Amino acid sequence: MSQEEIAILILVGSFLLMVLLRFQIAYAVALSSFFTLLYLKLPLATICQQMVKGISSFSLMAVPFFITMGVLMGSGGISERLIALANALVGWMRGGLAMVNVVDSYFFGGISGSAAADTASLGSILIPIMVKQGYDPEFSTALTIASSVEGILVPPSHNMVIYSMAAGGVSVGSLFLAGYLPGALLAGSLMVIVYIITLRRNYPKGDKFNLMNVLKQLISSFWALAAILIVVVGVVAGVFTATESAAIAVIYSLIVSVFIYKGLTWKGVWKAFNECIDTLSIVLILIATSSIFGYLLTHLHVPQRAASALIGVTDNPIVLALLINLILLFLGCIMDMAPIILIATPILLPIATSIGISPIQFGIIVVLNCGIGLLTPPVGAVLFIGSAVGKVPIERLAKATLPFYLAMVVTLLLVTFIPEISMWLPSLLMK
Repeated sequence: MSQEEIAILILVGSFLLMVLLRFQIAYAVALSSFFTLLYLKLPLATICQQMVKGISSFSLMAVPFFITMGVLMGSGGISERLIALANALVGWMRGGLAMVNVVDSYFFGGISGSAAADTASLGSILIPIMVKQGYDPEFSTALTIASSVEGILVPPSHNMVIYSMAAGGVSVGSLFLAGYLPGALLAGSLMVIVYIITLRRNYPKGDKFNLMNVLKQLISSFWALAAILIVVVGVVAGVFTATESAAIAVIYSLIVSVFIYKGLTWKGVWKAFNECIDTLSIVLILIATSSIFGYLLTHLHVPQRAASALIGVTDNPIVLALLINLILLFLGCIMDMAPIILIATPILLPIATSIGISPIQFGIIVVLNCGIGLLTPPVGAVLFIGSAVGKVPIERLAKATLPFYLAMVVTLLLVTFIPEISMWLPSLLMK
């Protein structure tokens, strides 16, 4: 073996070993990079240089702002209004409350941008109500965690910003627009599964459709939904950058939560800020350590080697696209979302573009794969959050989620092989 091949084995092998030993991902990334640098006899100062370089990015500043916006809006009385709006729109259907769960996640995702926040916030409200109305606890919780994946597709998603950085500066505005239709497609797929299950189990209908109630709830939710318009329309129209729009959205969210909806006191605001700092510290440490890992991957020509290896297996674009998805799904079983985006994007993006997948479409594919990974054991964070919120054992929850896995995989395949699902809105509006 050449020195380069041995270094790759040390880098990847030690990382996977530490992941299996349940090291924190940030430590696993940093230590495997440290061992590789020692073997290659490169200056250890490279660690500090690359960590600083990894987080010295103007576009990266959007991430803490989007996280703060999501926490403020999620804590400020937004959830109840969005649930009421979703109930007015689809609550009249068979299994109406389950349909509400799906639609509400689409709305709430546009505010929180986080599957974990969606599950914790909406799940704590909707799961007890669903169980009280006769839905099984396992079904209610499984649907809640599955629908939460919509939240990472619908803008503004801070994971899209992280992908943009990892992909070398892909347009954040285009990524935001690209997420709308795949998010809606996922919601539709979940609703089909819900309808089939509710018919078989004879789950109840809600109240009859009432147009006046829809209008009333739209007015009540206006200030919450307007936050999405500020971010997305502002970025797409070129009025301000993603970072500037995120900063404005934080101020807007603070005003709405404290003064309009009055769901937050100033004491609650400080608590929300503390929560933001906890989340942000994890994200920034991951980004910083992953930049060292990425530097070594590039130094050792791993992206080119991976591309050659995959193309050596087959040059069929369909098979290559399926292999890319399988790799990302496997990584989702053992790693969290941010490190997958940061580590896998530089390796797999060149392969994806070589078979005609645009960087924007690939961003949606990566994020959706990671979203599915959030629900898969042994590392699926949202699976564990759902288990805690719904008070359902992990093994029973994973079994109840199987039909929803099917809906998510079908959506993933459609997004992979029908580029227009991701690319139609960006090509229409980003000219």
